[in-house]
Amino acid sequence: MLRAGLGRRSGCCGALWRSSAGGRARSAASASPSPGSGARSGAAPPAGPSNVKPLDGVKILDLTRVLAGPFATMNLGDLGAEVIKVERPGAGDDTRAWGPPFAGTESVYFLSVNRNKKSIAINMKDSKGVKLIKELAAASDVFVENFVPGKLAGMGLGYEDIKKIAPHIVYCSITGYGQTGPVVQRGGYDSIAAAVSGLMHITGHKDGEPVRPGVAMTDLATGLYTYGAIMAGLLQRYKTGRGLHIDCNLLSTQVACLTHVAANYLNCKIEAKRWGTAHGSIVPYQAFKTKDGYIVVGAGNDHQFVTVCKILNLPEVSKDPRYKTNTLRVQNRKELIDILSTRFSEKATMEWLQLFEGSGVPYGPINNMQQVFSDPQLIKVASAGFKEFVFGISHHRSTLRIRPSNFDLLS
Repeated sequence: MLRAGLGRRSGCCGALWRSSAGGRARSAASASPSPGSGARSGAAPPAGPSNVKPLDGVKILDLTRVLAGPFATMNLGDLGAEVIKVERPGAGDDTRAWGPPFAGTESVYFLSVNRNKKSIAINMKDSKGVKLIKELAAASDVFVENFVPGKLAGMGLGYEDIKKIAPHIVYCSITGYGQTGPVVQRGGYDSIAAAVSGLMHITGHKDGEPVRPGVAMTDLATGLYTYGAIMAGLLQRYKTGRGLHIDCNLLSTQVACLTHVAANYLNCKIEAKRWGTAHGSIVPYQAFKTKDGYIVVGAGNDHQFVTVCKILNLPEVSKDPRYKTNTLRVQNRKELIDILSTRFSEKATMEWLQLFEGSGVPYGPINNMQQVFSDPQLIKVASAGFKEFVFGISHHRSTLRIRPSNFDLLS
């Protein structure tokens, strides 16, 4: 028995698809679409209640596992799409075993990126399983997979294969390194892509070792790029009536996310450094140790810097010609940060937070998880509608059964 953190529409459906509105279930074989009809043609949905979600009626066949793909499809599910997650018989998604911690018998990691989904186990090494995937694809709007390039094509489930039976399909491939090049057959993991892309090189203390970010930011960024690309793909199909193949990969995503660090090198041949919590081009913009913790302060312009000095009761510093502009502050970083650090260490974090309140200067404490989920602002946002997405994970669970058959509905 495996347990999954799936959404409110994850109950037993008795067929391959169940109407998201709770209507009669229908099989994929009987639901083969006409490319010019329904959601797959991009036709405007009928008028409905004001709480209809943007992707209501859109069906997504999700062959992804671990993080980047499941994160993308979960976001699509949050917008109302009906997501069918295909898993391996007997084992399921790799992350079902990633623990502790577990919520009962369920991996909390798995729960965190698999809400708002239904799940089905299919043995894709069997011809019957391949046939079922094709039937599901024909009834779907979006097909998402994260296999090594060529793997699904070898099974007859590549884009060219699926396009023949579902010309409307928005087919998205998520890989480590893309579809072409000398290393495309390598497995793609977040930490490897973070290393190869240079993210680890720029993360950590200035004189310390490279550091992996606290969450898998390369995977998550790829998931967000995927999410946006699929939305754009659906819009493109609305315009053309035809599907398309989307190629997303971890390496390209993370290199794109290097932003100004990459631009500094490409335009000025400036090699990147690690700055800890600080910023290479803005001063002050970092964490400062207080009497009992840390506060992060960022002065993005000269006016904000003057305000920081006023709050710290250091008016002479704001008038010092060495610190009049951001360029000068970057050039004289060490001396300035030493002065500011000494002053910040004289008061507790809460005292500084109260002094910065209403100043117009960006600031905030470094919170632990207990403080994060006790933050009045986050609680307010949750009460305004974000609660389902942020806090709903532990409340969207269903018991699923996986049996080692060619395919089997999880119920």
